[in-house]
Amino acid sequence: MPTHRVQIGSLSRDLPIVPVSDEVKVALFNMLGDTDITEEAGKELARRLPADIKVLVTPEVKALSLAHVISRESGVPYIVVRKGTKPYMVDPVVREVVSITTGKPQTLVMDGLDVQKVRGQRVAIVDDVVSSGGTLNSLREIIEQVGGDLGAVMAVFTEGQERPDVTALGHLPLF
Repeated sequence: MPTHRVQIGSLSRDLPIVPVSDEVKVALFNMLGDTDITEEAGKELARRLPADIKVLVTPEVKALSLAHVISRESGVPYIVVRKGTKPYMVDPVVREVVSITTGKPQTLVMDGLDVQKVRGQRVAIVDDVVSSGGTLNSLREIIEQVGGDLGAVMAVFTEGQERPDVTALGHLPLF
């Protein structure tokens, strides 16, 4: 299987190049279970976090451990936007998104109990990879809908077209 080598701080990884459609392949970056990469990336992104950020917002699953490290290193709390409504949620805020890695609609949901943590605050979105911007745009819409002020987007990698609006540690090409 072909791979694409990336460097994060002093660590390198060979990412498998996998198809996400008939026309596009990506270098698959998956931090889940890679403690060293998660720690290295989270510490570096925490150093780059703007000082005025008061809360981090991350989509569940793959970026959750990254947000945790950034939070621990910076002292800025984080909330998780879920990928489905849960029975315990109070007045959830819902958006639908199609991401390049899933290729089908997904639901992003902020629990109404988290709205007060975002309202009136300067917020940073934390994600592992920002590619087409579908997840990013949906998160931005949720943050703005609940009265938050998006101040930064932090990611380990951007992918595809360059994204000057994203603070990232590197860039992944599409294949």
